[in-house]
Amino acid sequence: MAPRDQSCGDGGEVDPEGGIEAPLLSSGSSFFQDPAHEDGDGDEEARRRRRRFLLAGRSQSNTTSQVALVGVGVCPIESLDYELIENEVFKQDWRARGRGHILRYVALKWALCFLVGVLSAAAGFVANLGVENVAGAKFVVTSNLMLAGRYGTAFAVFLVSNFALTMLATVLTVYVAPAAAGSGIPEVKAYLNGVDAPDIFSLKTLVVKIVGCIAAVSSSLHVGKAGPLVHTGACIASILGQGGSSKYHLTCKWLRYFKNDRDRRDLVTCGAGAGIAAAFRAPVGGVLFALEAVSSWWRSALLWRAFFTTAMVAVVLRALIDFCKSDKCGLFGKGGLIMFDVTSDYITYHLVDLPPVITLGVLGGVLGSLHNFFLDKVLRLYNFINEKGQKYKLLLAAVVTICTSCCLFGLPWIASCKPCPSDTEEACPSIGRSGNFKKYQCAMNEYNDLASLFFNTNDDTIRNLYSAGTDDEFHISSILVFFFTSYFLGIFSYGLALPSGLFVPVILTGATYGRLVGMLIGSQSTLDHGLFAVLGSAALLGGSMRMTVSVCVVILELTNNLLMLPLVMLVLLISKTVADAFNANIYDLLVKLKGFPYLEGHVEPYMRQLSVSDVVTGPLQAFNGIEKVGHIVHVLRTTGHNGFPVVDEPPFSDSPVLFGLVLRAHLLVLLRKKDFIPNCSASALDASKQFLPHDFAKPGSGKHDRIEEIQFSAEELEMFVDLHPFTNTSPYTVVETMSLAKAHVLFREVGLRHLLVLPKSSKRAPVVGILTRHDFMPEHILGLHPFLFKTRWKKVRFGKSAFTNLVF
Repeated sequence: MAPRDQSCGDGGEVDPEGGIEAPLLSSGSSFFQDPAHEDGDGDEEARRRRRRFLLAGRSQSNTTSQVALVGVGVCPIESLDYELIENEVFKQDWRARGRGHILRYVALKWALCFLVGVLSAAAGFVANLGVENVAGAKFVVTSNLMLAGRYGTAFAVFLVSNFALTMLATVLTVYVAPAAAGSGIPEVKAYLNGVDAPDIFSLKTLVVKIVGCIAAVSSSLHVGKAGPLVHTGACIASILGQGGSSKYHLTCKWLRYFKNDRDRRDLVTCGAGAGIAAAFRAPVGGVLFALEAVSSWWRSALLWRAFFTTAMVAVVLRALIDFCKSDKCGLFGKGGLIMFDVTSDYITYHLVDLPPVITLGVLGGVLGSLHNFFLDKVLRLYNFINEKGQKYKLLLAAVVTICTSCCLFGLPWIASCKPCPSDTEEACPSIGRSGNFKKYQCAMNEYNDLASLFFNTNDDTIRNLYSAGTDDEFHISSILVFFFTSYFLGIFSYGLALPSGLFVPVILTGATYGRLVGMLIGSQSTLDHGLFAVLGSAALLGGSMRMTVSVCVVILELTNNLLMLPLVMLVLLISKTVADAFNANIYDLLVKLKGFPYLEGHVEPYMRQLSVSDVVTGPLQAFNGIEKVGHIVHVLRTTGHNGFPVVDEPPFSDSPVLFGLVLRAHLLVLLRKKDFIPNCSASALDASKQFLPHDFAKPGSGKHDRIEEIQFSAEELEMFVDLHPFTNTSPYTVVETMSLAKAHVLFREVGLRHLLVLPKSSKRAPVVGILTRHDFMPEHILGLHPFLFKTRWKKVRFGKSAFTNLVF
């Protein structure tokens, strides 16, 4: 058996005797020791060893699935139970349910989707309202000082305000909710694939995500709101699905229907789609984003509920935006949440326009793959700095925000100047008002439409870039400077210990790139430069994130122009195809970098050379149908297994036979209840009367009971427990001769946590092992069978492509 699916308790502690098995590390290695059991400097040193192991490059692959980088902290992880546990208690409860129970169950699902949509829209509105008011106030003060000629004071205000906002977001993230760092999309993607971790959807993570996102985006860092809003929607869905927050005594017992991972998975999927809908006011794009980018399992019923959720987001956002049009929301901008209100006349394109569009797609694919390559290197550097401690995380954020502020404030000075129009009746316009700033004013005349990136939010800049225009509005040198600035600021701003997103910065950089291409080769095309900017955004999104359908729909919903559909489709297909030749999409790279044991949708070719018996390791821990309490306690305390085969032996059966599989969580419920029997005989008690179905309900995400919390007397340890009523009698099984590739398909498509391996011969033990998620990880397989490195079917993973090896 491969006992690697380790339990994860509150506080992120790892069982020091977790029975972790890996090709290169033993379970007794100090790498996996509980930090709480170490003293002094050893505590910090253990964390550093875990982080260095997790974040190492190609020279040191991740050979275990017990720890991962969640946000900016390393914590233990485990798998989710998507399989229905068909034991006697479940069957009795299912038989007792009538039509009323089913109607309440279905109605509650739709009610929760409604609440997820409403609350996600409210969270998105609050985030955008906060950003526009905070960043707007900073913009007004800075511009007024510049109008008064107090450039030094204006720079000081700009720098100090950005520094304060960045440090506020960083302090909240580092000391309150480390899981709130980053966009959160890799964590959501891993969760929907079956990986759970502490605090990723907790109430404190939700609050810090919203407040930190407002502060981070307002601080002029080149980060966006889309990723954090996806994580926010997932947090809202998870909290509602688990009945509220038990830690803060905000729970609802009527939500016990959803105390299982299957229903929570569906709600979190709807929440992720609602986050995109709240970020871009694109309900259809939100559904497609959840389907294409984050979910691993999908079905038609989920499609309806996800669409209903995102529709509620659009309705609520429209109502809130209409309310704010009466000037009741301070500096809230017109047009809504990143609703660029881009309109254009009738668009026509001809055969002569295809070469420039194809050029956009090819260059977008190259730039997108380079973006992923550079971001991967920067994140590894940041992780190396962050692993030194919390103070270094604060220091890194401080250095980046100071450098960013200096860069942003000084860029207009190097922009090329253009003469003022001869027919103007007043001084050349500057940042919002008229003024005569000599050299600075001359620069700002050229850079005016792009200055919202520096002194306001990104939304206005994207709207300006998407608008129709010619060379008369922008100088090519200004666009060039802005492109490289936005490209690299987005790379260096992501990965700090604060909430940040990649979607909007990539859109902004792509719009600048598209307009630049339009200015360079626009004379050979009839397309407008604003349309080039829109296609540039699509090209860079396709090259970096490798999403096609969802990005296409989001862009069309942003621009309200279906006439661009063929061109957007073409540029997305080209950019994704080109970029796939170099490296993986950005979210897959982040998932791998964080160390999540993510099960891919495809099967690696070398898996067809192996059978399941080639990766199953021991020793196997199994229980008898009627087991001694002391033995169960000993096994739970000395291993980290989450599933145990239950085998009936004589006199309960003629020969050893597999009865089923019992979960660790269910054993803990039995031990806590202490309904023991005095001898090794079949129990006459009715389990359905002794236990209620919600006694076995799944706790919140990342929250798990621990055997150390239960105390036993010497007499109790000598008693017995009848495991038959609580054992899943129909677990998924495979024969040991099945190919690993075929088992991988079954494991992922069904969403399993444990897959029992049965012997080919009936003369052997009834079960020879258990396959878990870890057994399908390439690092584990290639660690057990290094000869696969030399086969022609080996797929290059975690490394550079041939192109990047050649260039870099």
